[in-house]
Amino acid sequence: MSHSIHTDNAPAAIGPYVQGVDLGSMVITSGQIPVDPKTGDVSEDITAQTRQSLENVKAIIEQSGLKVANIVKTTVFVKDLNDFATVNAAYEAFFTEHNAPFPARSCVEVARLPKDVKIEIEAIAVRS
Repeated sequence: MSHSIHTDNAPAAIGPYVQGVDLGSMVITSGQIPVDPKTGDVSEDITAQTRQSLENVKAIIEQSGLKVANIVKTTVFVKDLNDFATVNAAYEAFFTEHNAPFPARSCVEVARLPKDVKIEIEAIAVRS
């Protein structure tokens, strides 16, 4: 049986979905856009957007009692694949700062994202 996850440390859902679900053995987050949950602001900078999306994922994972190191899979949606090197550097730095192994990952370019942001990230974490 699953239960939904809610934290004020990540943006509230802006539609008919939850921030994440806890399935017991795994946690699955909804896609996180780079909205600062305290201010509602979105930076124009792709590095800052990547970081904020990952911080939002982290907040949901931590609300379920897990850590960044428990993340085993991410999906990254970017508006412009020309930003890939910059996104990759911010992504690598985030996992390195948390002493976490790099998870499996998919990265795809999309035509448009909610609120016209440049990136959205979702994750799957596993309880070991």
